[in-house]
Amino acid sequence: MIDETFHLTPLDVRRYDFGKAMRGYDPERVNQFREQVAEELERLARLNQDLDAKAKGFHEQLRAFRERDKAINDALVSAQQLRGEIREQAEKEAQLILREARADGERIVEDARAEIRRLQDQIVSLDRSRRAYLAQVRLLIERQLSEIVAAEQSGAADGGVRDGAGSPSWMGSLVKE
Repeated sequence: MIDETFHLTPLDVRRYDFGKAMRGYDPERVNQFREQVAEELERLARLNQDLDAKAKGFHEQLRAFRERDKAINDALVSAQQLRGEIREQAEKEAQLILREARADGERIVEDARAEIRRLQDQIVSLDRSRRAYLAQVRLLIERQLSEIVAAEQSGAADGGVRDGAGSPSWMGSLVKE
């Protein structure tokens, strides 16, 4: 098992002293191996740093993408809400316009009916006036006719009396009226 708290650096490998022992390892080969291990640790450390930098970059990109995705989702939700509100507002306006149009139509119809009633009343009044006028004219004509008849009867009785202009005397009475 590897202890997670133990970190071996290339410098640690290069400086480590194995100590001297009799019939031990060849110091040259140990030093050569230590150098290879140190170089490999340096390469792995650089690779690890590069990978860490890339991972940080990827994490930053992922965070940015998530923020954009959230912003896009928020915009989509807002657009859907706005669409709903606009549709609702349009329906309300349409209903209002329809109510106003119906009210205007009813007012116009009522005005037309009132005008028809007024014209009918005027026609009735004019018809009464015409009948009254005709009755007066008839009465006048009947009166004049009765006077003519009376004058003719009295003229026949007095022998056809004429006025100074040579007209029958009853004509003067008509002109005076």
